[in-house]
Amino acid sequence: MLEAIRSRSQGWIAKVILVLITVPFALFGVDSYLRNAGSKATVAEVNGNAISVQEFNKSLQDARTQQKDDPNFIQNPEVRRSILDKMITQRLLQSEVKRGGYLVTDEQLSNLIVTMPEFQGKDGTFSQDAYDKLLAANGMTPRGFEAMMRRDLLVQQLRDGIVSTAFTPDALVDVALRAKHQLREVSVATLQSDSFSDLAKVDPADVKAYYDKHQDEFRRPEQVRMQFLVLSVNNLILTTTVTDDEIKDFYQQNANKYQGDESRRASHILIAFGSQKDAASKAAAKKKALEVLAEVKKSPGKFAELAKKYSQDPGSADKGGDLGFSKRGDGMVKPFEDALFAMSPGSVSDLVETEFGYHIIKLSEVKGTAQTYDQVRNQIRGELMSQKALSKFADVAEAFSNTVYEQSASLEPAAKANHLEVQTSGWLSRDDVASFFKNNDKLATLVFSDEVLKNKRNTEAVEIAPNTLAAARVVESRPPSIKPFDEVKADIEAALKKQQAAKLALQKGEKSLEILKQGGSVSDLSWSSPLSVERSNAQSISTSVVLKAFQMDTSKLPAYAGSVALDGSYVLIKVSAVEDGVKSMNAEDKKATIARYNGALGSEYFLAYVKSLRNRAKITINNSLLGSKDTN
Repeated sequence: MLEAIRSRSQGWIAKVILVLITVPFALFGVDSYLRNAGSKATVAEVNGNAISVQEFNKSLQDARTQQKDDPNFIQNPEVRRSILDKMITQRLLQSEVKRGGYLVTDEQLSNLIVTMPEFQGKDGTFSQDAYDKLLAANGMTPRGFEAMMRRDLLVQQLRDGIVSTAFTPDALVDVALRAKHQLREVSVATLQSDSFSDLAKVDPADVKAYYDKHQDEFRRPEQVRMQFLVLSVNNLILTTTVTDDEIKDFYQQNANKYQGDESRRASHILIAFGSQKDAASKAAAKKKALEVLAEVKKSPGKFAELAKKYSQDPGSADKGGDLGFSKRGDGMVKPFEDALFAMSPGSVSDLVETEFGYHIIKLSEVKGTAQTYDQVRNQIRGELMSQKALSKFADVAEAFSNTVYEQSASLEPAAKANHLEVQTSGWLSRDDVASFFKNNDKLATLVFSDEVLKNKRNTEAVEIAPNTLAAARVVESRPPSIKPFDEVKADIEAALKKQQAAKLALQKGEKSLEILKQGGSVSDLSWSSPLSVERSNAQSISTSVVLKAFQMDTSKLPAYAGSVALDGSYVLIKVSAVEDGVKSMNAEDKKATIARYNGALGSEYFLAYVKSLRNRAKITINNSLLGSKDTN
């Protein structure tokens, strides 16, 4: 089977990208079949087995290919060492596989390859074409791929043998399950730090001392005050006009858009032009149609009878002209459709001329609702104004950009030409400017450039959002400095007061906790309603409180503990009951849990095994080549 696959897969450079096509248990994916090629220099030796520079570079390149977001990450020394560590581990495991006499037959390997999802055709069976194309796309030969798969399967046999020895005693499983699914009835009482604010006192001398000691906290970056202009489609909309005729034309041309679920039942009488369709035949048809219309107008209740008598439409005449229900866009010729959807229920039209002849239409019934012209008039006006403004924006934007650049000593010319107002900002840092202009770093960089900052020139016009341009100029600037004490005094005082309030909350909380632990009570605490929670289900209680609650000694109930919240408040925690949650688990849940524990334990066994191999092995590493950015 393998030879049959190979015979149809020839002629590619052997290069593997394992992330796409490897078995789920493949561990490290190193192409050792290239290890003897290229440079004789070695990055490392494992029990005398060399890892060449070429092999190491190959693994680096594979890693770079897989990490498309940041291809330069392999220059990180830690990443390079991690890749080499994986190669060393693989060498050790391959030696153990060879020493242990592990075997993967051709039949086992071929059975695996033909069942891999990557190589299945549309019919769900192995596709030689898919196999060839995927190997070719990843620069791989069939023999190289098979060697890699065989190598990984051999290592997997070794790993499975170690993992299978993992066994978790029932007693240990029960302890773990009881811990995991235990329920604790928890309630909390929170001493909000804010409630101690009135008691917090801050000495003015402490405020000044804090300022003097923490100057870096009050360092102000370089700042500017700037003038700016913003040109957008919205500016143009305000000066754009739309006529009623344009709105009506748009409504008629897009009638389907506004029809909703409306459908109309029509009947008609057709007086056809005949086969000639010349002026004479049209005149004769019109004369006849006018005569029929007069009869219909005289006796509208006899419309069906007159349709059977006069209509020349073979499809509807026998049905009294009935055409059934129709919506806009259902295939009616436009003059007929326009006339029908302009009529009121029960009314009869005048003559309607189409390519087929003259129609007399009766609207019998209307179902559903459509949006009338009056209902959507303002909406259409807005759409047309936006369309006009968008089509005009490109030309206006180019002129705006040219004016800002060519008359760079002021924004006024561009403002006047585009009916804009020059606006002025407050003091802004570079980050503030970027944020001010919708996180536009380009414009912020221009504002703080020498050309703009020192020479007082306009920036170029920059697109800060779709169909939105902005330009700016610096009015005033100031260098980095320390904020004056008077400017930050109030903030420092508030911060110190908050710290003092948190300290008072902590003192009150710890005192209350001690009383509760000694069996006493604290009258001014407000406890929440008790909730039964698990470690993995905190419900409405914060995760940090639940974590603390499950760390508490519950040999004596109720049990109490305290915790400081992020905002400085003090949280008292009470556990009033403990319940065994394992009894609610069914046999399948327990079986799955045991499997997870055994799997985790087996993985630890294997890691310990690999560590022991490394400890016993003689490993030398050429650090000068490992750290080099180009080891070729």
